[in-house]
Amino acid sequence: MTALDIRLRAALQPWRTAPAWRIAFSGGLDSSVLLHLLAGLARREALPPLAAIHVHHGLQPAAEAWPEHCARSCAQLDIPLEIVAVRVEPGASLEQAARQARYAAFASRLGEGEVLLGAQHRDDQAETVLFRLLRGAGVRGLAAMPVARPLGRGTLVRPLLDVPRTELLAYAEAHGLSWVEDPSNADERFSRNFLRRRVLPLLAERWPQAAASLARSAAHLGEAQQLLGELAELDLLAARGRAPFSWLALPSLDLQAVAGLNEARQRNLLRHWLAPLTRLPDSDHWAGWYDLRDAGVDATPIWKLADGELHRADGRLWWLSGDWLQPLTVVDLPCGAARGAIELPGNGAVRVVGELPAGRWHLRYRRGGESLQLPGRGRRDLKRLLNELRVPAFVRPRLPLLFDGDELVAVANLAPAPRPGRGDLRLHWSPPIGDQGLSW
Repeated sequence: MTALDIRLRAALQPWRTAPAWRIAFSGGLDSSVLLHLLAGLARREALPPLAAIHVHHGLQPAAEAWPEHCARSCAQLDIPLEIVAVRVEPGASLEQAARQARYAAFASRLGEGEVLLGAQHRDDQAETVLFRLLRGAGVRGLAAMPVARPLGRGTLVRPLLDVPRTELLAYAEAHGLSWVEDPSNADERFSRNFLRRRVLPLLAERWPQAAASLARSAAHLGEAQQLLGELAELDLLAARGRAPFSWLALPSLDLQAVAGLNEARQRNLLRHWLAPLTRLPDSDHWAGWYDLRDAGVDATPIWKLADGELHRADGRLWWLSGDWLQPLTVVDLPCGAARGAIELPGNGAVRVVGELPAGRWHLRYRRGGESLQLPGRGRRDLKRLLNELRVPAFVRPRLPLLFDGDELVAVANLAPAPRPGRGDLRLHWSPPIGDQGLSW
């Protein structure tokens, strides 16, 4: 066994009991070395089942030959290969769009507990640190690529992250490996290519250990980020509190608990809480948070972020995304014979609990001026009732209402039918849950 074999074997030890190992195989130098190393390791000892995944972006003519090359390489090593064609959505950054499409494809193919093995190495890590440093990243960004992180139902693992590219190249040449070269890697219009081809070699002329030092700094910052995450979790214990409505399954925090922290801990807590939900602003664009935090009691401020919005309602912060941010479709649905859940366009589903007596039953949303007869309280204005119950403002227009003709009989999840002959008739609403957040 070579020194590289030994290092790889040690790096993979924590995942030896995984149901399967999948190799992210581009056909380039790095993943070709990883594929060859794993095939050799599998011949010497028992490993989880191995398979490779090649994501075909189709962004340039040269890439059309890569799937065939990958198929030949895997066949020679007796490793199954899956080729996944993806469509890269156009956007401001082609690199970012391609990365998102690639990791979405990987995530979709990982089974429960399975491991995806990536071939990123120490030079990639140094490049990432420098790139993010020049963009003004904080501790989370400068920690760069972790050795392992969740991906889909499994885990992404980078076992070569401490290995320099020169060592991978020497291994490939010593074993006569062939690999593809991506022509776009020579295009210095891309910032990462400029750093890789011009900046890092220049730094290495003066500081030969520049890449190793940058990678070591990333490891230190990774430890710092872990400590900040643990502090945020402690603060979250107090800030989550008890949400006022069990049926409203939206991320929320107690505003007073968050605002009671110093500003650095506020930002740390919110970054930690929001990281799975949205891309976060840089340190110069947190004015939206301060405006939301400091607004008057009766104000309804909104902090708009890349993938959703943070609202403030009745002393809590609420994260809204997905259907919650789309215009609501007006409904007026007959439901006299309804059984089971009734789908509401962009607004979850509702079902009637109890038997509907004869009547002109239908569902709709608030139009203004509604009132409801309450046991022992007489007729109450709906607006005032929602104020008393402290229903968040963003929920009120979406609450399904049950009418018998023009008479409001029940408010979903809040007020049942009160009159004789209607029994325990209730309206149960399952609101939309919003987007489930980012996974890569």
